[in-house]
Amino acid sequence: MISDGNGSHCRIICCEAWQRVYGNIPFGLLGISQPGQEILNRSACTINPENGGITVRMEIGFPANGRTINAKELEKIVFDFLPVCVRQSLFQKAYRMEDLKKTVDLSEDQQYIREQLKELGLVAFVANGAILPRKSGVSMLPMKDAVAFRSPASMEVTMELPHHGTIKGMGIRKGITLIVGGGYHGKSTLLKALELGVYNHIAGDGREFVITDDTAVKLRAEDGRSIQKVDISMFIRNLPNGKDTVSFYTEDASGSTSQAANTVEAMEAGAGTLLIDEDTSATNFMIRDELMQRVVNREVEPIIPFIDRVCELYERQGISTILVAGSSGSYFHKADSIIQMNRYEPVDITEFAKKEAANFPILSEKTETANEPVLSRVVKKDMAFIKDNRIKVKTLGTESISINKETVDLRFVEQLVDAEQLSALGQIIKYMKLHSFDGRRTLGQAVELIYEKIEADEFSAFCDGGISGNLVIPRKQEIYASLNRCRKLLEIS
Repeated sequence: MISDGNGSHCRIICCEAWQRVYGNIPFGLLGISQPGQEILNRSACTINPENGGITVRMEIGFPANGRTINAKELEKIVFDFLPVCVRQSLFQKAYRMEDLKKTVDLSEDQQYIREQLKELGLVAFVANGAILPRKSGVSMLPMKDAVAFRSPASMEVTMELPHHGTIKGMGIRKGITLIVGGGYHGKSTLLKALELGVYNHIAGDGREFVITDDTAVKLRAEDGRSIQKVDISMFIRNLPNGKDTVSFYTEDASGSTSQAANTVEAMEAGAGTLLIDEDTSATNFMIRDELMQRVVNREVEPIIPFIDRVCELYERQGISTILVAGSSGSYFHKADSIIQMNRYEPVDITEFAKKEAANFPILSEKTETANEPVLSRVVKKDMAFIKDNRIKVKTLGTESISINKETVDLRFVEQLVDAEQLSALGQIIKYMKLHSFDGRRTLGQAVELIYEKIEADEFSAFCDGGISGNLVIPRKQEIYASLNRCRKLLEIS
């Protein structure tokens, strides 16, 4: 039995079992997935619901003398060491039942909160007592002696979980939420926790009960990215060079055009919530202050800033926004809820901020309602790729995928947390190039089709010839993101 139902703890258990019985084995290596704090659906360990059988995928370094395998030492690994690891990691008797039950209970409680978000009209929940700061910039472990999160009374929500019982915390309602405060007071830390709240977390992480709408997408400016014929006309139009923004194409996007494309692509991917940090956004995409509007007439400015569309996105599309801002107060006028982070403690300042904002009216010019973005991009069939018998897929950590030496840059897709997600994305792109893009389906239709197949068949949905290597099933939103960053792999009509 696996402790969390999908293999997320398997690597820790196997390694501990190995070292406990044999110490460090110098002549062989037994390797398996190395999960982090997030609970992800991994190919490293799967359970067959029909017969209860468990499949564990691992790498074994065969001991050798030069170029010849040392058969005797390999026998020890396969017939002595490996069975011990299996007994001490896959059988229930190796664990205390109460620990196994706690893990299952936590998973069910987390799922219950996700369901309650929809029932209560929330996009996120942050439990009282949650530890949001991390140990360091390179460690996802919780920071020791960190300030525990506590909800403002006005935003506190109470839930009755199936196992944990009564839990209280801050509920972020649908609409427009602004997070403000001084530098180093925890604004971005809260947003980061919400960003990763699309995944469940293991016990002891500190963010076990930080749960976010699982379709939420983190947006940012992304200078230099390619844009593949995306309709960004709701944000950018009437370019001086006459370039088409209904089907906008570039190999080298600016900050504003990249963030506009990221926003429309998130809409196409079905995002119900947008997460934005002012620090990583293009200023001219987010806002134009009153003085700039007076000096540079709107008629000669091609950018319609996000502030002029944020209410429309919610009222017409049902898309909520959670925005971190530290330098501009203009969004006070637009926000439904305003949270100030003060020494890592949230304070609801909505009423006060609205009152103060009334003393600073913004120059308001009526922005005509945007047309619905055109989401009908069709990917052409690539016969040369289909006939290629030597398609090579490689990944570089959580930064990029290489397919036949063509690099897909994913450094700024910030909700990718595991290299095995990229390994799966590489296989998904390859599969879709071979089977999904027929020159008739739109990009959206192709993604929806493959994701329905993944939900039914998991890894075998996109692994031709069997599962190879360690993979993690990504969200649908990251499939869209990776395809949208293909420079030459996809030819869109």
